[in-house]
Amino acid sequence: MNKPRKQRAIKNGAKILGILGLSLLMSACTTINIDQVRLKDTVEWQKGDAMVVLGRHQTPEIQTEASLVSCIGGKLQRGTNDIRIIDEREFVDAFYPWFEARTAPLRPAKLKKVLNEPLVAAKLQEMKVKYFVWVEGSTETTNSSGSMTCSIGPGGGGCFGFGSWEDTSDYETTIWDVATLEEVGRVSTEAVGTSYVPAFVVPIPLLAQVEGDACNGMGRQLVRFFNESDGDGLKTLK
Repeated sequence: MNKPRKQRAIKNGAKILGILGLSLLMSACTTINIDQVRLKDTVEWQKGDAMVVLGRHQTPEIQTEASLVSCIGGKLQRGTNDIRIIDEREFVDAFYPWFEARTAPLRPAKLKKVLNEPLVAAKLQEMKVKYFVWVEGSTETTNSSGSMTCSIGPGGGGCFGFGSWEDTSDYETTIWDVATLEEVGRVSTEAVGTSYVPAFVVPIPLLAQVEGDACNGMGRQLVRFFNESDGDGLKTLK
């Protein structure tokens, strides 16, 4: 290797190490705020009762991610003992068309009208559904900045530049008691995270796991919501 080429290789290697070092220091992070409102002192159930976690999808603007709904359901399933968590798709299919996007009840009073249908009421009783947990919200990307250029030439190719953006997750869960047709509580979560993509030849994405962090925070709070009412029925969610 001639001297100029060797010097360029050393210089490029130093730049790459610098980018890697910057990447390690500039790790993506998320800030979470969680609020809980309890509208009933206690929530109770018997062994064998069920709970269903459903997402709101009634308009193009309100499309709660199925992945988040499933994640929260999984947190509740792992954090509870005596109550069964019903999968959203399984429940919606079983009660078609009563809980489809455009027909799902928006308030407990509307659920009462649905239960006036004998077949619906009988099936809910058969499945022993005790609580509805409705999840509404979404994750949006805002405040993007920076630029990146990628090119391919005779000597190879690569990407150069730096980009960042902010993701905001804003969700609220509403808990309904099927027996009393009342709202018994709410848990809201806002998670904000910044992602970075520095690039010197190879892009190195450092992504904030905003939706996952929102699920973890909300899942823990929902388990705590039920746990504070009946410690014998739940276990600590790790």
